[in-house]
Amino acid sequence: MEVEMARYGKKAQETVKEAMEKLKKGELKSGSGKKVTSRKQAIAIGLSEAREKGAKVPAPPNKSKKAT
Repeated sequence: MEVEMARYGKKAQETVKEAMEKLKKGELKSGSGKKVTSRKQAIAIGLSEAREKGAKVPAPPNKSKKAT
């Protein structure tokens, strides 16, 4: 019996796929309006849009770690 725990839901995968297609066509823009050229940034935008739509996506990592 093989059970696979999906980290991302189907809707999230579709949203990221749409973002990647826009990247390939050169239509994907960042929040500041600049054209996105990075594959990683395109994935991040797709996941962010999926979160806004309420898809199953893990929370983004915290980047506010302070050195003491």
